Amino acid sequence: MGNYRIRIKKSAGKELERIDPLFRRRIIERIQKLSEDPRPKGSKRLSGDDKYRIRQGDYRILYQIFDDTITVIVVRIAHRRDAYRS
Repeated sequence: MGNYRIRIKKSAGKELERIDPLFRRRIIERIQKLSEDPRPKGSKRLSGDDKYRIRQGDYRILYQIFDDTITVIVVRIAHRRDAYRS
């Protein structure tokens, strides 16, 4: 498995900026690890969507995987109580 390119949607980037710096650092590390393994242990595919989610503490990172272009796109970073609301 090759290294995947990580892209973060602009809206997800803004969500990340609003998170406390201590948690933000851990979330960024977790996102960077997706380049090596986009489907790590503990990741779950969301039903009815082509999105996956991983947990980092009380936060959820929602992302899409495009195997044909070897890309992972982070679409949402939110506290668990807000992560699945549109």
